[in-house]
Amino acid sequence: MGFFRHMLGLTAAVACAGIAAAQTKVDNDPAGSDPVGIVADPCPAHPQPTTAEGWHLWNLHMLTRDYGQLCRYHAANAALRSAGQPVRVVLFGDSITDNWLKGDPSLFVPGIVDRGISGQTTTQMLVRFREDVIVLHPQAVHIMAATNDIAGNTGASTLEIVEGNIQTMAELARAHGIRVMLASTLPASAFPWSPDKRPAPTIVALNGWLRDYAAHNGFLYVNYYAALTDAAGGMKPGLSSDGVHPTAQGYAIMKPIAIAAIAKVSVR
Repeated sequence: MGFFRHMLGLTAAVACAGIAAAQTKVDNDPAGSDPVGIVADPCPAHPQPTTAEGWHLWNLHMLTRDYGQLCRYHAANAALRSAGQPVRVVLFGDSITDNWLKGDPSLFVPGIVDRGISGQTTTQMLVRFREDVIVLHPQAVHIMAATNDIAGNTGASTLEIVEGNIQTMAELARAHGIRVMLASTLPASAFPWSPDKRPAPTIVALNGWLRDYAAHNGFLYVNYYAALTDAAGGMKPGLSSDGVHPTAQGYAIMKPIAIAAIAKVSVR
């Protein structure tokens, strides 16, 4: 009996330890006291970090408490909905889309909405697809993704998983009557933040899949890659600040391609 009581006590202790560890927390997180669970306001405001350590803690907080970064556009989405402003197209993506608003703001006439978030992978984009696309009821969505999956920003994956994430976003859009534009992943022969990667062949393979998947499903494939790439599969000189992110000159080349695509899938 003593043995069984000991084992029951041990089992209870392990279970309690598991419960205590279930809620993810980051040591020294300045936002660690934010409310969790189901709350009225899930997005309290915090000052932007100013140091490398501050950004490191912010990144850990994001990965454990707001993986999809739904808080990034939470207030802006609410404002759009409350104002009843019609949305023609949501440009949905990572830093290349995020930076577009500054790189060439002239693209974003009323009804064209930027919902890019720097650093995101397709898994993170899928988490926020409803909040940042579906609930805005756009006529169309422009999905440009996968640079950060290839770079490994949120860990290891397979090309099939990345393609599946993009498929799910496209299927969700179609189910809600939103027309789909699948943009090519932009060329890159190296990533400054992930220097061990050689992304060019993977980008070519993914873009081939995107083109074929779009054709088989009645979606529009938007080919920026052909206009930006050099013979080595990287960016042409002057079109990128770091081999990955377009300069103003790069966005100027992308803009008419985007406008032509938008004209095919939306109405004013």
